[in-house]
Amino acid sequence: MTSQSSASASPSAELDESVLAGLDPEQRLVATTVGGPVAVIAGAGTGKTRAITHRIVHAVLTGQQRAGAILAVTFTTRAAGEMRARLRSLGAPRVQARTFHSAALRQLRYFWPRVTGAELPEIAGSTYGLVAEAASRERLRSADTALVRDLAGEIGWAKSTNVLPADYPVLAARAGRAVAGADPETVARVAAEYERVKSRRGVMDYDDILLCAVALMHEHPEVAQEFRSGYRHFVVDEYQDVSPLQHAMLTQWLGEGRDLCVVGDPDQAIHSFAGADPRFLTGFAREFPGATVLRLDRNYRSTPQIIGVANDLLHPPGRAAVGRGVVLRPMRPEGPAVGTAECADEDEEASRLSAWLVDRHRAGAPWSQMAVLYRVNAQSPAVEAALAQARVPYQVRGAERFYERAEIRAALTGLRAAAGSDPQTPALEASDRVLGSLGWAPEPPAGQGRVRERWESWQALHDLVADLVEAGAATMAQAVAGLEQRVADQQAPVADGVTLSTLHSAKGLEWDAVALIGVQEGLLPFSLARSPREIAEERRLLYVGITRARHDLRLSWATGATGRRGRRRPSRFLGGLAGTGERADRAAEPAPGPRRRRVVHCVVCGGALGRAVEIKLGHHAECEVPFDEGLLERLKAWRLGVAKRQSVPAFVVFTDATLMALAQAEPSDERGLLEIRGIGRSKARRYGQDVLAIIGGLDVDEVLAGARAPGDDQPSGG
Repeated sequence: MTSQSSASASPSAELDESVLAGLDPEQRLVATTVGGPVAVIAGAGTGKTRAITHRIVHAVLTGQQRAGAILAVTFTTRAAGEMRARLRSLGAPRVQARTFHSAALRQLRYFWPRVTGAELPEIAGSTYGLVAEAASRERLRSADTALVRDLAGEIGWAKSTNVLPADYPVLAARAGRAVAGADPETVARVAAEYERVKSRRGVMDYDDILLCAVALMHEHPEVAQEFRSGYRHFVVDEYQDVSPLQHAMLTQWLGEGRDLCVVGDPDQAIHSFAGADPRFLTGFAREFPGATVLRLDRNYRSTPQIIGVANDLLHPPGRAAVGRGVVLRPMRPEGPAVGTAECADEDEEASRLSAWLVDRHRAGAPWSQMAVLYRVNAQSPAVEAALAQARVPYQVRGAERFYERAEIRAALTGLRAAAGSDPQTPALEASDRVLGSLGWAPEPPAGQGRVRERWESWQALHDLVADLVEAGAATMAQAVAGLEQRVADQQAPVADGVTLSTLHSAKGLEWDAVALIGVQEGLLPFSLARSPREIAEERRLLYVGITRARHDLRLSWATGATGRRGRRRPSRFLGGLAGTGERADRAAEPAPGPRRRRVVHCVVCGGALGRAVEIKLGHHAECEVPFDEGLLERLKAWRLGVAKRQSVPAFVVFTDATLMALAQAEPSDERGLLEIRGIGRSKARRYGQDVLAIIGGLDVDEVLAGARAPGDDQPSGG
């Protein structure tokens, strides 16, 4: 037998093939493309976690990477725990899977004492008190809870985007940032005082973990060298959510290395308010020349009906998805049509919603497999009241993780003590005794509020112990060991109730049936979103909500406010789903006259277009269509260079509207150029080669260096 045949028959080769066997062609390509740099554009529900965990295991089994030299990074403790659990099940338990902050903190705790000779400062559990003290010193109302929270959020944004307090007023204005109740100069002073407050107390905050880790590697090359000698292969999930500070951390980790695989979806970039910048994902190939870019577009989560609505929202027919996310391909069987409901006010919307949930439950859907999603937390009380009246169990998903709740921490302490004193005690018996001593009872308390919330937490923990017992953990020691593993992986139990959640908090989750409420102007898009970039993110937020649903999806809106007069319009994002009646003011034909012209309709909502700039773009100004903003800036830079060379105003080369249309359509050939209003054959011949090169990713300076000298034919505006 040859060495080749021996290798193919080896246990590791057989195990590797079993790891790859269940992947679809695109997932398999991701898994077998080892080395870097690699970017994976993975649409919602396409199995990205499956693909990248199998990639890691394949690299280990084939000897291309050493398990201890791999660092997989994601954004939430829950996601990191899920990744660790999958890697363990696939036979790669030694691979590190952590959040950015967890990985950086581990690094700091190891190197900081060696470099500074002192212990790492304590990490502040909450910054609220620190910000309140800083605000008070700057003569602001520190008792104003909303203002303090807004200031804390703005300080976090500034630190995650590497904005120093002294630079904040200028850079915040450029980014369109604002804090109600405090002008930019005041925010800058509070931010500077906040740093002094921390210094006096000898504490660090969450963002300081990354800042200190970056500085440590930058200022101490020996630290960077030792770290890089240990970790050589990096995988980063949810790369569209990376902030400039996190990108700086990753750059320090990599050094001169290029073995980096990033996974993300520009269509799910919804965290710019916290400093996330999806351009690190969309510009990956420019940052790492020669990078491999792969795509996952087979959606295994949702029905074709749901995927159709999602695709129409972000990728209207006739527009390519080059440079952004993917057009999803549904893999599930047909399902019910997506439901819509126009309601008179919020109370009617909540009442009809509860009836819909009851109908789904009677049809066989478990309560735990249904969710109600909304834009802001203020929408929750009306829903809670309606569900309580209809006796529909529910849980409100908040920012606090399950195992960090005070009642759960107390319960875990009691369970650990019980396991320590008598390890062989039957698990359920000891669990009932510990939870009962804290106030749990088999029957829920009457009413809602904090008492009910604590009971629900304890009941969920009780059910988790019962599940562990059913799986074979008969004794208290065995049950606690199982609990400890779930705490480490942040695998929280699923309560038997409908989940109520904001759209932001729902990212990364999925349910059989999902209802989105308040899909109306002022909420989606939110009233404070005004710039094209902000409107585009609101559209992506709705997309995220839609793609959480597996089988049933319902969208509703209220045309009036409870107890107040006025009329609201359904969200512009709904397009035809909202019904033609809501677009009567737009869809009306021009008044008849001696010269009737052909009516051009908006590609988003279907209404008539009247203004020339809207006709050129193909949509109303308020019916925003997502586009690559980086591409638009590159096209403007190219236009400026051409205009200077030809000594003509920039608009003579192409108008802003034409460049916007180019950035939206991203044509790949001359035929696509000619489909854009305002570009005739003369413009296509003169500038088409340059424009297509820039859309294809070529550097602007290279394009300008090869540009033709101006000819005799003077260009006209377009």
